[in-house]
Amino acid sequence: MNYLIADFIIRIKNAAQANRKLVVLPYSKLNKEVGKVLVKNGFLEDIKETESEGKKALSATVKYYKRIPILTGVEIISKPSLRVYGPIEDILKIERKGNKTVVISTSQGIMVGKEAKKKRIGGEILFAIW
Repeated sequence: MNYLIADFIIRIKNAAQANRKLVVLPYSKLNKEVGKVLVKNGFLEDIKETESEGKKALSATVKYYKRIPILTGVEIISKPSLRVYGPIEDILKIERKGNKTVVISTSQGIMVGKEAKKKRIGGEILFAIW
């Protein structure tokens, strides 16, 4: 498990496709912030910090609409072998292709493309979610 963000988001996607309501995820500050952004944008209902056997973990509740998961797909853009950084124009190009929400890491924290557009800042493009 080298790349925690990709592992985090793929576990959530797999739980949603398997119709699981609750998913336990590895804890890190970055994962917690990404989870908060996903809750804020309506992909997750809730994310909580739990502790089991002396280890911290995150417990996320997947959001459904009429028994269909809100989160249907994910595309990991930035990887450990190839980090992808871009200005706001590149982020907006990715969002225009379909109904995608781009999550980016900026100097002002983790945010989605719409917030970055308002603040006119770019950063590392982590993943696109729809």
